[in-house]
Amino acid sequence: MLTLPSIQESLELYEKARHIIPGVTQTLAKGVGQYSFGVAPIFADKGKGSKIIDIDGNEYLDLSMAVGPLSLGYCYEAVDTAIKEQLLKGITFSLPHSLEYEVAELITSIVPNAEMVRFSKTGADVTSAAVRIARAYTQRDEILCCGYHGWHDWYISVTDRDKGIPETTKNHVFTFDYNNVDSLLDSISEQTAAVILEPITFTEPKNGFLLELRELCHKFGTVLIFDEMWTGWRLALGGAQEYYDIDADLLCFSKAIANGMPLSVLCGKSNIMSILEKDVFFFTTFGGEALSLAAAKSTMNEIRKYDVPDYLHQQGKKLQQGIKSIIQKHQIPWCDCIGNPTRTMISIQHSTFPALEIKTLLQQEFLRYGILWNGFHTLSFSHSDQDILHTLFAYSEILPFIHDVLYNGNIREMIHGKILEPVFRKTTHFHSKPHLVHG
Repeated sequence: MLTLPSIQESLELYEKARHIIPGVTQTLAKGVGQYSFGVAPIFADKGKGSKIIDIDGNEYLDLSMAVGPLSLGYCYEAVDTAIKEQLLKGITFSLPHSLEYEVAELITSIVPNAEMVRFSKTGADVTSAAVRIARAYTQRDEILCCGYHGWHDWYISVTDRDKGIPETTKNHVFTFDYNNVDSLLDSISEQTAAVILEPITFTEPKNGFLLELRELCHKFGTVLIFDEMWTGWRLALGGAQEYYDIDADLLCFSKAIANGMPLSVLCGKSNIMSILEKDVFFFTTFGGEALSLAAAKSTMNEIRKYDVPDYLHQQGKKLQQGIKSIIQKHQIPWCDCIGNPTRTMISIQHSTFPALEIKTLLQQEFLRYGILWNGFHTLSFSHSDQDILHTLFAYSEILPFIHDVLYNGNIREMIHGKILEPVFRKTTHFHSKPHLVHG
């Protein structure tokens, strides 16, 4: 059996960091709860292309890509050059920078319905701004949401990590279930300011779901907000609107737009966005920070030049179909690879053993093959055919091994690190609005 990498430096730094950084991370999906403590690397040192190197010097094929932002890959030359050139001119200025217009104009030329554009730094910034704008525009308070939309009060109030948020906040926000029009009908009304959702996570929209959603929002005078943190610049050049031919009123982007630099985008129809001129306050000191804007301009040009969304589809399709073939060949019923090819995940459903135990063992075994795996396949333009082949080879070795382990009932004996943790304990049928009857 291949050996696990040594992570001594990571463990030593963890002992220092845990006393001064809560959770030892700024991003929950990167923390020790999501990477098996004791066997998985904890701290990164550098990256290049599709590879990440930890502080112990171990190199891994990265299937997370910084939880999404690296659409082109680590240290992508064209983007890094744009950042370096702007660095020599300055980072943040006392006046708006011309890049603010240049990048905004580029977005309006690419994204449907992006008639006006504002910048910030994180996805939570722009989803929260979109919700505020929708409330001001409609003069209503109620929000319906579906998916993950960041850490701000309005959204986290409807999860089970809602400590520190006034109870009154929760009274205006409710969830509905994806691909379930009846769930939306049970909640939407003339009091609904906005419906915000991720257009797709790992389940494709079915039976005209997005179209019905659009029509219901129009019927009730409700603002439709697409949270395109994951779909923007990956699913299609113009995002989910282009891919599914559905018009949203407001769009929220981040992650892939600047290949790792911190930038988020709120854009949409001018009759709604123009409310930012006077009535709604959404300004930030670093919204016009020029290094990120230079990176975004270069990233978008590279994505358009090389049709990166199509490349991600092709590479993702090879990977997804390959995994499904391995599952079928070895008759492994508890495992599947789901999602759009541009971003897939392993779905685990076993009748006896908890999914998180199986996922922990999977992650551990991938480390033996030099792969950093967290259950998802978030590919970049740097993921080569060889990377796909290596990943499929690892799957062909690991899945049959774990299948035998489960059959023999000794999975706990094979796990050397800590069992992975869920991010949220409840994700569906949670804080739904009481059923409404429409006349």
